[in-house]
Amino acid sequence: MEAVSRTAQWTAAARALETERDDRLFADPYARTVADTIGFDLLERYAGAGTVPFLAIRTTYLDRAVVRAVAEGGIRQVVLLAAGMDTRFYRLPWPDGVTVYELDRPALLEAKAAMLADEPAPAGRERRTVAVDLTQEWTGRLKEAGWRAEEPTLWVVEGLLFFLPEEAVRALLANLSGHSAPGSVLLGDVISRAALLNPLSRPFMTALAEDGNPWLFGTETPERLLTECGWAVREVRQPGEDGADFGRWPYPVPAREVRGVPRSFLFTCYLPTGEENAA
Repeated sequence: MEAVSRTAQWTAAARALETERDDRLFADPYARTVADTIGFDLLERYAGAGTVPFLAIRTTYLDRAVVRAVAEGGIRQVVLLAAGMDTRFYRLPWPDGVTVYELDRPALLEAKAAMLADEPAPAGRERRTVAVDLTQEWTGRLKEAGWRAEEPTLWVVEGLLFFLPEEAVRALLANLSGHSAPGSVLLGDVISRAALLNPLSRPFMTALAEDGNPWLFGTETPERLLTECGWAVREVRQPGEDGADFGRWPYPVPAREVRGVPRSFLFTCYLPTGEENAA
């Protein structure tokens, strides 16, 4: 796999550690398989304050938001962009009739398929992999796989945006809103620019760059970014805040007006329906 794809195994290793806790927030019985040895090697290499608890919080936040979107919003097509070693198709309680599209680079999808070849697909749902480069045009390939732009979509951009330059981030988010039907939902995460520049982050950032996975983008104003790209923001949460703590975050959460603080943000956005626009 390309170097950037190996970070998917890093986060899978963190999910495996959370799964093996007595007080686990979620169970991912596939995580250790897809993490492989390299995932745990990278977990040690990228170790830093808050890394493992953040990944547990991010997974939990997005798991619950995904389940809520399909259960309450009736969405039946889910698109995981840069899906990596995501195993939600197998482990979440999807309603009947859901189709999960996993988009990523061909080599990663092939490696993942080999790792999970012996796992039976759960009944009542369908998984379709779409080999694409997200920095190029990809919606045509998604449509060929059966995705329908006229129906609401749940988009998940987990662990992706900080690998892209700002122009590509904005283009991707605007592309998603421009191709989405009313009632669609966008879930994901982004970091602050201070997280890229803070001296305490330097060893971590240096290791990522040396491994061919540099982090390039951060923003102090995620709400503005998402709104400018066509999304209505339902919530933005920092780890440790209500709705993004789950008993895992061990540090105080500085107020947003405090400048220069490395931050991570978890967000839920949507495209209003006609009734919501009228209201």
